Amino acid sequence: MATSRSSTLTTIGVAVAGAALLFSGCSVGASAPRAAAVPTAVPSALKPYYEQTLTWHRCPGGAGFDCATLKAPLDYARPGTGRDLKLEVSRKKATRSARRIGSLQVNPGGPGGSAIGYLQSFAAIGYPAPVRARYDLVAMDPRGVAGSEPVTCLNNRQMDTFTRTDQTPDDPAETRRLVAAYKKFARGCAARSGRVLGHVSTVEAARDMDLLRAALGDRKLAYVGASYGTFLGATYADLYPARVGRLVLDGALDPTLTSRRMNRDQTAGFETAFTAFARDCLRRSGCPLGTGAVGYARKRLSALFRRIDSHPVRTGGSRTLTESLATIGVITAMYDEGAWPQLRTALRAAQRGDGKGLLDLADLYYERDTDGRYANLMYANPAVNCLDLPPAFRTPADVRTSLPAFEKASPVFGRSLAWSALNCGYWPIRPTGHPHPLRAKGAAPIVVVGTTRDPATPYRWARALASQLTSATLLTYDGDGHTAYSRGSRCVDTAINTYLLTGRPPAPAHRRCT
Repeated sequence: MATSRSSTLTTIGVAVAGAALLFSGCSVGASAPRAAAVPTAVPSALKPYYEQTLTWHRCPGGAGFDCATLKAPLDYARPGTGRDLKLEVSRKKATRSARRIGSLQVNPGGPGGSAIGYLQSFAAIGYPAPVRARYDLVAMDPRGVAGSEPVTCLNNRQMDTFTRTDQTPDDPAETRRLVAAYKKFARGCAARSGRVLGHVSTVEAARDMDLLRAALGDRKLAYVGASYGTFLGATYADLYPARVGRLVLDGALDPTLTSRRMNRDQTAGFETAFTAFARDCLRRSGCPLGTGAVGYARKRLSALFRRIDSHPVRTGGSRTLTESLATIGVITAMYDEGAWPQLRTALRAAQRGDGKGLLDLADLYYERDTDGRYANLMYANPAVNCLDLPPAFRTPADVRTSLPAFEKASPVFGRSLAWSALNCGYWPIRPTGHPHPLRAKGAAPIVVVGTTRDPATPYRWARALASQLTSATLLTYDGDGHTAYSRGSRCVDTAINTYLLTGRPPAPAHRRCT
């Protein structure tokens, strides 16, 4: 989700005025890809894809990155029919080529985050030097994302309207407007991206990763996936256990959860992060949430949201700050404690009637640039989520029934996040996935990383995934923020670097970092 343009804020993906956080499944056509292990032998129909040669060239803008295009079948059930996808790939060569281990594929999550953007703006300079020295860092934008035949749904002006839509409807009229917004969004996706919309599932993206592995000449996959990227990596391991090399799954998802449970758990995760933010804020002079207890801070923030709901706040431009945008602005800062000072400043300004700070945070989340253009993240996110799992809710009545549970999970964010999970109920494509454990029996050792106060992927999800994968080791970071690798913990980085460079997962005495 939003990138503090540090390592992780685009790693999760909330989607818009209502596109639910993470997975919210969906509803009409597309053959269902299966997540059963793929036979070791390559089927003859897929051999042309596995035997292709990547033609590398200097990426636009240079900076030492190479780019290429990988060909993949639109539908793995019907390869070789001429309906192929072109998937964009980029690499940064190992700085010590004489000691090169191989390729390390990376993915920042989302779903919908650009892996190439992540590589070029962060991984190639932010990953620890020993890893960059021994691996070619490689990124491929997944199908439907950024440079790889991106899903689009609305024009920029329509998207501005969509992100302003009230996500906490107070009456039937507001509920109808929210539902109409979801339906318009879904129709736009079908009209603009109908060719790929039924083929952007995680299973298909994982199969694309294996094509890339082969094209790179790697016998086994080495991979670092963050947030949703952990689900992508675990899916790969379950499909191709014999081809697993060294996999780091950081900020893990639990693949056994329903969309509704996943959204509710994540809602609780944001509440945990807000509690940490509030405690830190309350110790500081001039905290915009007051000087009392955390409960009082919650009430102050909720009151601000209600006030903005009734009277949107000026921002110094043509756009005003609505409650939905203010909520997303606060949520954005929960991904990384480095954004807490910015949030404190933005909240103080909003209380004085200046909403620009919170609007800037919301724009960061939605990947809206200063010219009003939106990146593809918020279109690809529901496209993947709504294909991977059945919907959290199908009707407004379903949401209302679950509101008490969501509000219990988070008195601050629960109502908004419950309604945001309704979006996939109106999706034009039936879901092809379902909740199930990923075992990857026979895979080499895998490292799963969990952060104890992660707002977007709660720590218990990491524990769950590590218990499912038969060869997994859990590395725990006792801290704040979303994901842990390359975010300042020497303990975490040392453990993961050692694993990537030697294949040895953390020993029992080194599996918890602070």
